[in-house]
Parts: sequence; C-alpha cells; structure tokens
Amino acid sequence: MNTKSFLLLVVLLFSGWFASAQSVFKNNDLEISKLEDKVWVIETNDKTTMYLIEGTEKALLIDTGTKCDKLDEVIRKITQKPIEVVITHAHGDHAGNIRFFNEIYIHPADTVLLDKTYMGKVHFVNDGYIFDLGGKKIEVSFMPAHTPGSIVLLDRKAGSCYSGDAFGSGQVWLQLRPYSPMITYIESCKKMEKLIDGGITKIYCGHYPYVKKAYTKQYITEMRTLAEELVNGTAPKATPHLQKVSIGSENPMMVTLGEATIVFDPDHIK
Repeated sequence: MNTKSFLLLVVLLFSGWFASAQSVFKNNDLEISKLEDKVWVIETNDKTTMYLIEGTEKALLIDTGTKCDKLDEVIRKITQKPIEVVITHAHGDHAGNIRFFNEIYIHPADTVLLDKTYMGKVHFVNDGYIFDLGGKKIEVSFMPAHTPGSIVLLDRKAGSCYSGDAFGSGQVWLQLRPYSPMITYIESCKKMEKLIDGGITKIYCGHYPYVKKAYTKQYITEMRTLAEELVNGTAPKATPHLQKVSIGSENPMMVTLGEATIVFDPDHIK
C-alpha cells in the first residue's frame, strides 16, 4: 500500500468511527449515539445500555435501563414509528423503565424475575421469534445462564447481535439466583459460536459504556473455554469477586481468560 492509499484508509476509518460515535441526544440520565444505519446505542449514566433499531414500519427498543425519566418521550426524539419493547432479561438494570411502555416482550422463563408491579401487557417470545420492523427482521435466540430466560437479538442481515448480559460485558455474572449449572452457559456459548460462524460478526453487549466496541468470536470462545475449565477443574486460580448483590452468592469468585471473566458461585458449578 502506497502512502496516499494509507492516508486515505486512515481518513475513512476515523471518519467512520466519529460517525458511529456521534451523539444525537443527551440529558441528565443518558446519551444517545448513532451506532449503525438506523441503529442507536443509548448509554445511561449508571452504565446500562439500550439499543434502538428502526425499520420502515416499526422501531424496536432493546431493554429499558435502570432509572431514566420519561424514557418513552426520550425515544420519540429519535423515531416517531410505533415502538415494540423487548427485554433481554428481567434484571432491574435492563427492565427498570418498563413502566413507561404499555406492552413488553420477554422470554417466559424470566417471569420469575419480572417486576410484579408492572401493569402493562406481557408478550412471551421464544427461540426463533421474529420482530419484523419493515426492511429489518430481528430474531430472538434463547441464551440462558445469566438468567433462566436470557435472550439475544439477531440482525442476521447486518451481522449484528444485541446480547444483553447473556455473555456479559467483559464479565458474565453467573453467581446470581436462580442459579444455572455451568453446562447451561457452555451450551449458550456454543450456540453463539455457531451463529457467528453463520454470519454474525458483531456482538453488542448489555453494558456498552464499559467496552465501547462490539465483541467477536474470540471473546465467546474464551468464555466457553473458561466455563469448560471450571467444570473440569482446570481453570486458572479463582479470586474473590468483591461486588456482592442481594440476589447473588455470599461467596462469589471470579476467573479470567483473555478478555473474558466469569463470576460464579463455587457451590453451583454443576
């Protein structure tokens, strides 16, 4: 590559980065930035994340963050199309603002975690369910372990996956009740690897502010390898995980391989 071509490539890369990182709205609770064509990432001040995908007929909001005032009105600053809301899992940092929406979609296995004060209509989605937004089809893929009903959302045409906390954001939390055996997480990782081999190239996680990038197959493979090593007793030495939460283990531990960290309960590996 000659000098002129190299400089042109640098300009294109940087212009693309700035375009993807361009803020389009900001208030005291959150900031919205353009991520891809007709896709926005919504980053909250407490580092939770939502994604908004717009088709020609509808828009899809993935997750609702923790505490964001008048979230429904904020979303209207980006799109005026009818909005469907899907929750990747029912933890409060992903479903904390469902009260602003009359209907939500969620996997039925996560109803055990859903806020019982929610008065809107709950639609259940299972593996393979399609949100047809008009020109964009977003597919549900069941990926349990972090919670019993964790799902990811696939835009196969764009090669994108919106993964919630199914594979974490550097750390996947598997120390939370209700516990899943580590083999469940291994199977979810294997399923995600197959999806990547089938054309998914970008995994946008549930706490994007921590990483500011999309993950690739290497990250998922590191997660699977680490989980397998925990089951086999060959994992690196675990260290205490100092952050404890009310629905989590009293003795959480953590192990790391590459970019991947698994937080787990030593008494609930199998």
